[in-house]
Amino acid sequence: MMTEILNVFPEDILYQIKISCQIPNLLEAIAIRKIITDTASQAGIIIELEELQQSADSLRLANNLIKAEDTWNWLNKHHLSLDNFEEIAQMSLLSTKLADHLFKDKVESFFYAHQLDYTGAVIYEVILDDEDLALELFYALQEGEISFQEIARQYITDPELRRAGGYQGIRLRNDFTAEIAAPVFAAHPPQIIKPIMTSRGVHLIMVEEIIKPELTEEMRQKILGELFNNWLEQQVNSSVIVAKFVENLPDKYNSEIFSQAS
Repeated sequence: MMTEILNVFPEDILYQIKISCQIPNLLEAIAIRKIITDTASQAGIIIELEELQQSADSLRLANNLIKAEDTWNWLNKHHLSLDNFEEIAQMSLLSTKLADHLFKDKVESFFYAHQLDYTGAVIYEVILDDEDLALELFYALQEGEISFQEIARQYITDPELRRAGGYQGIRLRNDFTAEIAAPVFAAHPPQIIKPIMTSRGVHLIMVEEIIKPELTEEMRQKILGELFNNWLEQQVNSSVIVAKFVENLPDKYNSEIFSQAS
């Protein structure tokens, strides 16, 4: 069977982006790039060649581009040139350096002011449909008549979660709704919390451990990223983004643009 060649032109791509309702996200991404480059330039941030090389290596590693052939295939797949690859690596590095420039000295004070938000809880959870059943199981747990793992095996349908006995891992305060967060972080582990009713059902929760936060390097990077992303969001929200579309597109594309704008 002969392969049919389908030609796609720039105007086709723009039109598809429009009718896919992707323009707002695209404009926001462009605005973020401009905000980062302009602010970094004003701050006098410079990228050294060695730093750029390290960023490019990290980009290859993140995309599992081990061999040169892998890189070329990835570039071809995404219709990118080597210059584009360097620009992506440079933009990633510029973002990192700008975040560090703006918020490095604010991380520690932010951490101590928001310690509760970074406190973790190791929990096991089973969500039931019946409140009476949940209470019955809760009291059976209190009396030692049944184990939490046995309840998980009986009432959790998801195979992996059932095998893990309802284990949810380490979750932060922001991972919970308000009505669940309060009793979870007031618990004295190991403790079974009295069933809590939410829109998802009746939550039977065992709090195994409360983990106090430490300002590790990983935590520093997490907070730095949060502060930077919040700053970017504020910058975008305070900007007026005006899209300038090409006026010499074929009639069918222009007519669509004008009909949507009217």
